[in-house]
Amino acid sequence: MTRIAALLGLIVILAGCSEPPATWQGYVEGEYVYVAAPIGGQLETLSVTRGQTVPEGAPLFTLERSFEAAGVAEAEDNLRRAENELTNLSKGKRPSELAEIQARLRKARSAMLLAEAEYRRREKLFEESTISEEERDRSLTDYRTARQQVAQIRAELETANLGAREDEQKAAEANVSAASAKLEQARWTFDQKAQSAPEQALVFDTIRQPGEWVPAGNPVVSLLPPENRIVRFFVPEPVVGTLRPDMQVTVTYDGATAPIPARITYISPEAEYTPPVIYSSSTRYKLVFRVEAAPVESGDALRLNPGQPVDVIPPKHTEHGNG
Repeated sequence: MTRIAALLGLIVILAGCSEPPATWQGYVEGEYVYVAAPIGGQLETLSVTRGQTVPEGAPLFTLERSFEAAGVAEAEDNLRRAENELTNLSKGKRPSELAEIQARLRKARSAMLLAEAEYRRREKLFEESTISEEERDRSLTDYRTARQQVAQIRAELETANLGAREDEQKAAEANVSAASAKLEQARWTFDQKAQSAPEQALVFDTIRQPGEWVPAGNPVVSLLPPENRIVRFFVPEPVVGTLRPDMQVTVTYDGATAPIPARITYISPEAEYTPPVIYSSSTRYKLVFRVEAAPVESGDALRLNPGQPVDVIPPKHTEHGNG
């Protein structure tokens, strides 16, 4: 009986010191980029196909945008009109208008000289008592009126050369700024109906086909950049405390020509699987935690396909057991 008890005790001790496998099971997960237009419309052009690798900036799709093109043309016309008005105000009168004012000024000057000469003559006659004071005063009034007419036309010519008043020019400048902003808005709306690849990526799927109506914000193409292929695996509870972000692990899979170095990027704070509330230390390894890692080299990421099962070899210093 003593020997049997000792044997049972040994079995319990060995069970408590059981180790999980030397590798961790996992799979490849793809974090997709869904490309959509913020404005709805009919899908006019689909420039890519599934499985195609596109570089950054490559055109993906275009929605019908004739209405937006008309809006751009209208905004451009309004901007040109506002700019022309500002230019016209800053230049002052046109040459023909200036010439007309100058001609009036010359005529007024001639009339003033004639009125002045007439006044001088009548002043002399008044001194000789040849004419009355009233006649002398009438000639003086005509001379002063002619002189004021010259001053008035001269001021009009100076104003014509100066252009519009400052407040009018500021108002015209504000109109130009508003028209420019409207043009930017129209061009933005036009450009949003044609989407391109934000970075180099695999075209994982084309969700819409040409001719379909695409509501605003609904994706047309899903992309999978190399850095968005991650390895998701699960580690037992006794081991998760030894792992840290940025630790390096090794990823293998069936048919792999060489292992892939990867770096841990995320460790879940919660267990993925929870056994019964009452459990012993010998069953704690059944608690598993989700861990994510990304290949160190972007080229290695292209060897991994979403959904592919993988084996993850832990860091050499990580202890597997708790016994």
